[in-house]
Order: sequence, then structure tokens, then C-alpha cells
Amino acid sequence: MTRPMGLIAAAMVLLLTPSTAHAQLSAEISAGYAAKMLCSTVFVSHRDAAEALRQDLALAAPVPYRVDQATRSVVAWLPGAAARRAVFRDGLGCTLRADSTLPTRGSHGAAHARATGHRGALWPAGERVDTTHFPNGGRASRLRLALDSAFAEPGPTNPRRTRGIVIAWNGRIIAERYAPGYDAATPQLGWSMTKSVTNALVGILVKQGKLATDQPAAAPEWNGAGDARAAIRLDDLMRMSSGLTFDETYSGVASDVAKDLFLAGDAGAYAASLPLERPIGTRWAYSSGTTNIISRAIRIAIRNDSAYLQFPRRALFAPLGMRTAILEPDPSGTFVGSSYMYASARDWARFGQLYLNDGMWNGARILPKGWIKYSTTRSPADPSGGYGAQVWINAGDSTGKRPHPNLPPDAFFFLGHDQQNVVIIPSRRLVAVRLGYTPGRDWDLDSFIARVLDALPPASGPAR
Repeated sequence: MTRPMGLIAAAMVLLLTPSTAHAQLSAEISAGYAAKMLCSTVFVSHRDAAEALRQDLALAAPVPYRVDQATRSVVAWLPGAAARRAVFRDGLGCTLRADSTLPTRGSHGAAHARATGHRGALWPAGERVDTTHFPNGGRASRLRLALDSAFAEPGPTNPRRTRGIVIAWNGRIIAERYAPGYDAATPQLGWSMTKSVTNALVGILVKQGKLATDQPAAAPEWNGAGDARAAIRLDDLMRMSSGLTFDETYSGVASDVAKDLFLAGDAGAYAASLPLERPIGTRWAYSSGTTNIISRAIRIAIRNDSAYLQFPRRALFAPLGMRTAILEPDPSGTFVGSSYMYASARDWARFGQLYLNDGMWNGARILPKGWIKYSTTRSPADPSGGYGAQVWINAGDSTGKRPHPNLPPDAFFFLGHDQQNVVIIPSRRLVAVRLGYTPGRDWDLDSFIARVLDALPPASGPAR
């Protein structure tokens, strides 16, 4: 659930330590983190940079930065390292490094504009919301109280900062709420919920016959004679059991996840260059790098960079009406499929609804038949029974202990750091989205969803 917590704080400690070997590296990563996040905040989410710097980046000390509206870019810097620059591009969001060869304008923005019709239609086809189909009385009151609890602040020291909630039941929004400064059209970062978007993109290519999960993954780094990594299948990557080394430590400025997201020019190539540390398929290990290898495999399968950059919008976002969705690429032009997806709470709910509908949308099959079952089947290497294929699940371990004991066993989740959540419960026809900035432990997902479920009519029988 990627977010490099404390990168700036760790960098400041190193920069204040004389002669440390990591000082320049930490400064470059931390400046990259600040530039990238501020760029997306200003030009994708349309928020104030100073507010984001204060609330979202957890800085241990001020980081100088400059927002350039004319070039739609942000530069940030720290002592001991060159400045880092992130640039916004229509339809592609923000990317680190000014020397990226990605186009600055063109068909990506145009595809986004074409997807903005039918706003007057009822959600999910459009943006109109009608909650009259939900029972009034006690159930509606319980639902309001559940949202009240989600937005309540437990205290000044550890703010919860819930910023958006959408509850969809039986295919219609029955409740939503936003914090001041946010609304139904505000794109918000999903962090590692992006991994589940990558799952969908793989599924679409499997349906088209361009990828197969039981085949070796496409990684040029593994083509050498006798390279054991060549046996890694796409399924091993999807289920986080590739055996590859990858340090997913968010507090370490020199960790693999920090280098992958904020230093490497090609996130997939960096992750693929790492060695095996365990036999393939024998251990579950959460890795953002693994997902970025998958994202690059998608690019290789499409074989045309222009088509690749338009692929998420044309194949997924536009059919679902996800008008605010932005998936951002790294400097090499590969989407950062582990972490960099922005969308409004309503659009995240649309994405969850696709999975609730078994991959169907308006009578058309978007994901291949059986893909949701594949995605929500327990990874054999995960003893907790909490992970499928780029999707979190609630199957439970061999003793029956479930990761989310208060929720039904068929519940599954798209989860991102700082408590970004999309919860799908097929048995209750529920999709619940929660977006915010909660780096601590002051968000209880299970309790919130349990309160929502208590407000819903029973799974069968008449509504009360």
C-alpha cells in the first residue's frame, strides 16, 4: 500500500549527519518525492501547494519549491543534491524529470474530453445521484451516523482527515460526503489501489489474447543464459510471489520502493534488475516493484507506445465513465501501476462496481469471464489468506481466521496507503469508497464497514 512514509524526515537526519554516504541519495529521492507529489496535487487534484506541503507530505523541515503555472511544473530541492522537476501533461498527470520524452499535449487529453458526456444521467452512467430508492427511517439514520463517525476527528494530535466517502448499494449511490475543499469531481490519489487498476488492465489483455497469466513474464533483464528469473510467470508477479528482492520499507530513503518511485527513470526495469532472494512461488512478499514489472509487461504486450499511453482510458476509464481518472507514467513512459492513479471517489466507486458486476458493464464484458474469481482466489504463498492477485481478500487462513473478521468472507478490497479503501462485498451488493490522509492508525476500516452493513437491508428478504 505504497507511500514512502518519512522520506523527507529521514533525509533531513542524513543531511545533518556529516560525511554520510547516503546524504546525496536521500536528498535526491526526497526532492523528487516533494516535486512529484506537489505537481500532482496542484495540476491533477487542483489543490493548494502550500496546504498539501503542510498536510500531506509529513515534512520534518521546510523544502524549497517553485510552482510554474506557465510550464505546469514543480521544482523542489534540498541541500546536497540537484533540484528535481516534475511536469504535468494533459491526460497523463505528472512525471518526474524534465527530459522525459512523453508528449506534452495531444490525444491523451482529447480522449479524456470525449469521456465527459452524459453528466445528467443517473450514476454510474452519469453524475446525477438519487437516493430515494434507499429505505428511509432508521436505516437512513444509521447510514448518516456511519458517515458522521468517518469524518469525526478523534483529536488534534492524530487527525483522521477523511476527505471523501461514497457508498453504492445495488448499483446506485445511497450516500456520499466530502471534506471542505473536496467534492465529487476532485481526483484523489489511490496509492496502492492503483495495483488493482493494473489487475484490470492485465485482465483486458488476457481477454484480448495478448497476455496469459501462466506464461513467463516479459522482462528483458531475465533473457540471459541460465537466468533463473526467466521462469517467473505473470501469475507469480500478480500474486506477489516472484521471489525477487524488493525492500518495501516506507521509512527508508534508500529502500527499493523509494528508489523505484522517486529516483529510477524506469520503475519496472529497476525492479526487474533485482536478484532472486527466494525460490519462485514459495513466499508471499508485498512489492510495488513487482507491480511495476507487470505494468512494463503490459507496455511490451501492446507493442506501440502511443496505443499504450491511451490504453487505460480507451479500454477501461472511458467505457466505465471514469472521467476524472489519471494514471501517471514514469520518465520512461511506463505507467507507475503500483501507485500513481488519481480519481474522484465516484470514479473509484465505478471501478469497484465493475468488479462487483463480475467484470460486466452495461451488458458488455470488460474483464474476461472468471477474472474476478481468479483475482480474489488466495495467493498460494500467502498463509494469511488475505491476498489474491493485486487484490486484497478476506478468505482467511487454514484455521478460518480472516484478516477482517467482522466482514463477510466474500469481501475483497482495493487498498492504498494512508487508508485509501474500496470495499466490495458481493453478498451485500455493496461498494464503499473511503479516501483521505490518515498515516497513523486512526481509521478503523472494519468498524466503518460494519456500521454501513448494519444500515443496509438484509441480504435477502424485503427492506425494512
